[in-house]
Amino acid sequence: MKVATSILTADFNNLTFEIESIKSSDYIHLDVMDGHFVPNISFGAPVLKDLKGITKVPLDTHLMIDNPFQYIDDFVKIGSTYITIHVETEDPLKTIKKIKDNGVKAGISLKPGTPIDTLFSLLPWVDLVLVMTVEPGFGGQSFMLDQMDKVKILDALRKKHNYNYVIEIDGGVNDKTISMVHGTGVDIVVSGSYILNQKDREKAILSLK
Repeated sequence: MKVATSILTADFNNLTFEIESIKSSDYIHLDVMDGHFVPNISFGAPVLKDLKGITKVPLDTHLMIDNPFQYIDDFVKIGSTYITIHVETEDPLKTIKKIKDNGVKAGISLKPGTPIDTLFSLLPWVDLVLVMTVEPGFGGQSFMLDQMDKVKILDALRKKHNYNYVIEIDGGVNDKTISMVHGTGVDIVVSGSYILNQKDREKAILSLK
């Protein structure tokens, strides 16, 4: 199991220390919110542009924004390994192709209330599928177990069609809910509040792995 630590609730006045404290993460997860697609505003590329100067941990960028296409270049420039957009946005395949044309791995995500079959036509194109196990927009929410049914479907389709995507889940993952995740086909778990609220963040990351 790989762990992507979300820095949504990190102390951005002391970001170098915050990033150093989670250096055992497999990825640093960047929750980019515009206040329109989700009811919250987080941070954008100007705030994140120097991250690769302070860490070698790969960046896993999740764009929870209405018009991701016009911002792809910005998040390529910050050094993203993955850029994930939402299926609910306009012409997601066009945006996925733009991501991949820039040599970056492309991900697709969906809100809890969005049917899983909306993703099916995009699965051959993507490198990652992100299943939200909370409503996107805020940290610290409770894990939605029913969303794991989507994971089962995605894992079965991956095996049936030899798709190459990894499966990631995001929301409410901690040392208790991780037991519902192991062995389900999930490759990466995103965790923010659980890890960042611990004194020993390395131990918290290890508890999920």
